[in-house]
Amino acid sequence: MLKHLTRRDLNRFLARLNTTYRLQVPQGLADGTRQLVSYTGGELSLSGPRPQRKPTAFFFPQTQTLLRIAADGGSEIPQAAGKPLALFGLDRADLAGIAFLDRFFMAAPADDVYLRNRQGALLVGLTGAAGPDRSFLPLANGSCDIELIAIRGAWLALGHSGVGRTLLSDFPQGDLKRLATLRRLSDLAADPLESLYRASLLLREDRVPDEFWAEIADRCILCSGCNLACPTCSCFCVQDRQREADTERSRVWDSCQLDAFMREASGHNPLGTETLRTRRRIHHKLAADVERWGEIGCVACGRCDRACPTGIGILALSAEIVKRYAAAEISGSQPPEA
Repeated sequence: MLKHLTRRDLNRFLARLNTTYRLQVPQGLADGTRQLVSYTGGELSLSGPRPQRKPTAFFFPQTQTLLRIAADGGSEIPQAAGKPLALFGLDRADLAGIAFLDRFFMAAPADDVYLRNRQGALLVGLTGAAGPDRSFLPLANGSCDIELIAIRGAWLALGHSGVGRTLLSDFPQGDLKRLATLRRLSDLAADPLESLYRASLLLREDRVPDEFWAEIADRCILCSGCNLACPTCSCFCVQDRQREADTERSRVWDSCQLDAFMREASGHNPLGTETLRTRRRIHHKLAADVERWGEIGCVACGRCDRACPTGIGILALSAEIVKRYAAAEISGSQPPEA
C-alpha cells in the first residue's frame, strides 16, 4: 500500500494517532538538537539530526518499578499506561535498535515488563529527505508499522503492518514510480556498518592485541555515557528501596564500564580492570552478539561517539581497529556470518 500525504494530511494523520496512542514526535531544541516529546499539535521538526535520546528508552526506561511490597506482605505490580505508545520520526538505525532490543527481551523466557511497555506500540519511520539540511535518509525496508518518505513538500506513506495499512487507508494513492526511484537511491547509499563489519571480523579472528585495549582504557573516564546512549544496550541491575510503608523493587540501567558491573559477592571480579571492561564493551557488540544473534549489536547510530568526551565511541574505535590491524583488504559489503 502506497499513499501520498500533504502537510494537511500529515496533521490529520497525527491527530488520528493521538486519539489512540501516547504519541511522541520530534521537536527541535534551541541548541539545534531534537528530541521525541508528547504530541500537543505544535510545530514539529520533520528533518534534522537524530535525537540523542535513544528511542528504546520508551520501552526499556532508565529506571522502572517492578514490584511494591507492603508492610503487611501484600504486593503490587505496576500496570502499563492506558494508551500504547506511538513513536513518530524514527530512521532506519533507530528502528534497527528497537528490533534488536525486541529480540533480546522477547527471547525465551520473555521479559514481561518489557512486553507490557512494548504491547500495542506503533512505530512510524521517517526517511527520505528528512536528515540534516534535508539530506537523504535510506528507506526503512519494512521495519516499522508505517514509513513516511519525505519528498518535496509531501510524504509517500507505506503501510508495512496491518495496523499501519488501516491507519492510511483513506489517504490518496502515491506514485509507485517515484517510490521505485527512491528505493534505488536508498540501495546506493553508503553502508554505515562497513567498518563495523570489518572490525568484527578482526575481533573474531583474535587479531586485536591486549595492548590496544589498555591504550583505549587509559582514555576512558568511566562516565558510562556510551552505555546510557546506546539503543541496543540491555544490561540492568535490580535495587530494593525500603520505605516506611513498603519496599519498592526497581530495575536500573547498568554499565559494563563500571568496576562493580561483574563483581561477585566473594569480591572476585572477572572484569576487574579498565582494560578488560573496555574490551568487553566493544567485543560484546561486535563479536559476542554475532555468535548469539548472527549480527553485530551496533546499528551505527553514532550516539556513543557523540556522547564520549574522549573520542572512543564504537564507530571511532572500529575505524581505528581496521586501520591498525587489517593486514589485507576485508570486504565489508556483507554482514558477518555467525
